[in-house]
Amino acid sequence: METRAPQKRRLETRQKLIDAATEIIADRGYAGLRVEDVVARARVAKGTFFSHFDDKDRLMALLIGQELERILADIAAGPPPPTIGDFATRLAPLMEYMAQDRVVFDVVLRFSGAAAIETTELISLNFLHQVELFTAWIRALQGTVVRTDVDAMLLAEGVHAFVIQAMALKFCALHNTNQSHERLAPYLEPWLAPPKSADES
Repeated sequence: METRAPQKRRLETRQKLIDAATEIIADRGYAGLRVEDVVARARVAKGTFFSHFDDKDRLMALLIGQELERILADIAAGPPPPTIGDFATRLAPLMEYMAQDRVVFDVVLRFSGAAAIETTELISLNFLHQVELFTAWIRALQGTVVRTDVDAMLLAEGVHAFVIQAMALKFCALHNTNQSHERLAPYLEPWLAPPKSADES
């Protein structure tokens, strides 16, 4: 029993830091998150923070990863989109969250492994879960509205790449007037639709 008490206290302290950060983000957004404010709100020493998280970005990556999993679970709870055009609409909540600002998008990219710099479990796992969901949707639609001449997982990986591209364009002055999912839609039809025969061209 005595050996469990320090571990329990450690978990409680970690949760206090997470709760404090969550409250600050709700007030100021991710860009307003500072370690000094987190430890002040959690009423712990600054050194305690760094015994739980390497830095502020690691804490943000945890919180963002948790929210990505929640959003993706909500999306996955519904049936596959009936048409290719509905893919982008269904992905709108996920894309808008990841591209809400440069701070979040930067953390998502860095900790997903997409930028080949560093990874953290939740965001990188969420990217894997996204591809798995897209694969399931594509398999459900192959033979009707989605092409069958390319493996479903390869098509899903392409969709995921287009998702990242569409979000990145939000931060480009030429493309920032549209929502991320609206920028995604034009990529999906030529990528997923069955190839046209010579007669149809």
